[in-house]
Amino acid sequence: MRNNYNEILKLANEGNQVIITQNGREAAVVIGTDVYKEFELFLHRQYIKNELAKAKEKAKDPNTQWLSEDEFWAGFEDSL
Repeated sequence: MRNNYNEILKLANEGNQVIITQNGREAAVVIGTDVYKEFELFLHRQYIKNELAKAKEKAKDPNTQWLSEDEFWAGFEDSL
């Protein structure tokens, strides 16, 4: 990597993924920061989507207890 640092960064910043191997096995991937930020946003959105799906299922249960907005935020702030 030392010998090819600039080339690796250039490839990554052009949108390429550079796979680093060690002893013939994949060990790491170098990606540009723009791609990384997009991936983080994707993961965050997937998490929110999954949590909303869980909430939707729980909302169908007649035993689900509901909080007012004030009760929710009070409990949220207490948990910090």
